[in-house]
Amino acid sequence: MLCGRHPVVAALRNPRRRVVRLCAGEMALGELRQAGLKLPTTDVVADFARFKSRLPEGVPHQGLVLEVEPLEAIPIEAVLARGDAGPLIFLDQVTDPRNVGAIFRAAAAFGAAALVTTKRHAPKESAVLASAASGGLELITWCRVANLARALDQAAKGGYWRIGLDGAAKTALGAAHLSGPVALVLGAEGAGLRRLTGEHCDELARIPIQPDGPESLNVASAAAVALYEVRRG
Repeated sequence: MLCGRHPVVAALRNPRRRVVRLCAGEMALGELRQAGLKLPTTDVVADFARFKSRLPEGVPHQGLVLEVEPLEAIPIEAVLARGDAGPLIFLDQVTDPRNVGAIFRAAAAFGAAALVTTKRHAPKESAVLASAASGGLELITWCRVANLARALDQAAKGGYWRIGLDGAAKTALGAAHLSGPVALVLGAEGAGLRRLTGEHCDELARIPIQPDGPESLNVASAAAVALYEVRRG
């Protein structure tokens, strides 16, 4: 279930998304119709006071819930064949759905070509992830691969320069090779990049932070900063 205006509207505008049922309060349903969106014939005016018990805790619904089927998987080969100019984002065992959702949002804001995770050790589509993505889940291709190191090698063969973010790296991100096709590789909070993943990067770089500041950035914040630097560079 997708909850809230931004995730629901983005899903209704996505031709790849298969909708099962729309549940909406009267006011929210009227707003969707006024926006000219094509609505499923199964739209329902729901009693949200009773319906809320079925919704994930802490996810705002704004009177809108859309039951959908998961998006069809896109292989990384298809993304590389498209030749998109935007960067690729590889996530190494980032499992928090809110973080991954926020990375989708940043990816959409800065024009990333795709987000790549492993099939295991990564969250599935969910209301929590979609809410944090604020529509980005529908805009950014999500590739789920069996082996991240192999996918990174495929990206290199496709002409991408692979930059792993590592707080201990000597090179600051602004001084890294940011021109041309770039793949940004981010590890899980705390653990960071796994050794094998780092070995499949062409360059390791750090985001400079104040010496008296926090030890590191949240992975979603780091992704947003890195995407901005790539776009600026």
